[in-house]
Amino acid sequence: MTSIDRRTALKTAAGAAALAGIAPAAQAQTAATAKLLFAVPQASIPVVGSDQLFPVRRIYCVGRNYAAHAREMGSDPTREPPFFFQKPTDAIQVVQPGEVAAHPYPPLTKNYHYEVELVAALKSGGRNIPADKALEHVFGYAVGLDMTRRDLQRAMGDQKKPWEIGKSFDRSAPIGPLHPVEKVGHFTKGKIQLQVNGQVKQDADLSQMIWSVAEQISKLSEAFELRAGDIIYSGTPENVGPVVKDDVILCTIEGLPTLSVRITDAAA
Repeated sequence: MTSIDRRTALKTAAGAAALAGIAPAAQAQTAATAKLLFAVPQASIPVVGSDQLFPVRRIYCVGRNYAAHAREMGSDPTREPPFFFQKPTDAIQVVQPGEVAAHPYPPLTKNYHYEVELVAALKSGGRNIPADKALEHVFGYAVGLDMTRRDLQRAMGDQKKPWEIGKSFDRSAPIGPLHPVEKVGHFTKGKIQLQVNGQVKQDADLSQMIWSVAEQISKLSEAFELRAGDIIYSGTPENVGPVVKDDVILCTIEGLPTLSVRITDAAA
């Protein structure tokens, strides 16, 4: 190697070292002064008896968690472990007690189904949570609807494709306000019912869940790190069915206010 080559090599190495030393500081400064390109609304649920809002991080849903519903969907509840899917947080449609909220019929479906569910909201989380400790992570409970484009769900299932399009869409997760555990306790039993236009369609008891809320939290934490802000739709009883424009859905869970929506024309 010539002397010029050595000098060039030394300068190059020195320059690289300097850049390596400066880069982390520059990156830290950039991160500290960086601004979001635009604001994204934070999905939240009002908390009964306060001016606080519960920020939603993730929406988990458990499938086929009542034996009779599992059978009507073609499964064997004696052998099937719990399975979960998610909805986007902006699928939430908050419905206040006493209100009959307008709920637009979604696009792409001709078979739009209701599913009434108990919803548990977490104030903390973790991994591999024991079932006997799981309820310590629950902040409160609400009444929810897991609205479903059943024809799209079934079509995707028949093709062995993910059926997210049938479950995860705008306003597919109507929910009432959250009731803190210290005010309502934990829900292990009690009537869960759904009416359409005054006719009872779903009628069961929370004690008929295959997997309790505590067990759902425990099982979920084996697959995901649960955190504060996660909510869990805990499954629906049998007799799910379709609704059409102008139908009024009324959801009841013993110990919580009712939730009601009216099906309207598709959103513009």
